[in-house]
Amino acid sequence: MIAYLSGVLRQRHPSRIVLDVHGVGYELQVPVGTYSQLPAVGAAVSLLVHTQVREDAIQLFGFAAEGEKQLFEKLITVNGVGPKLALAILSGLSPEALVTALRQADHARLTAIPGVGKKTAERLVVELRDKLAALAAAPPEATATAPRTPAAEDVVSALINLGYAPPLATKAVQRALQQHPEAGFDALFVLCMKSM
Repeated sequence: MIAYLSGVLRQRHPSRIVLDVHGVGYELQVPVGTYSQLPAVGAAVSLLVHTQVREDAIQLFGFAAEGEKQLFEKLITVNGVGPKLALAILSGLSPEALVTALRQADHARLTAIPGVGKKTAERLVVELRDKLAALAAAPPEATATAPRTPAAEDVVSALINLGYAPPLATKAVQRALQQHPEAGFDALFVLCMKSM
């Protein structure tokens, strides 16, 4: 099993990356939290890996932090939660927020994640609440400040409509605003698309 990869980032997409390790390109699916921490294409990257072996495929899932990988591995033990849904859950909530939602049985917060219905949220809470003791107590969740200008809000909305996860869209707009605080919709949108 592959547990760790270190190489050069060759491709970077919101849900997957390609990592060149000594001339071999490994495709890894990644959650938004890991994606947002990745450097530019061509830079060195080291990721923890979960290897999923099935009859018809071998899939690799990459994580920037051990806690994120542990949560993923706990999520896929829940009946009805496969790797794709586990990634969606980790992309919908930060690891700290997810642990908090599970401990507090916050079904409303869990069902806000695309793909998680009421029954799945209940199963997640029942099956995982007692298994989270090994994870450190969740620190207070750092809330990202939402973009304040109308143009920034419109760009976030446009990115979400294109299929990007809300936290990823918000972070992209925040980065663009830091570089160009006076940018309008068109300029912000172009800057965000270049960083995606």
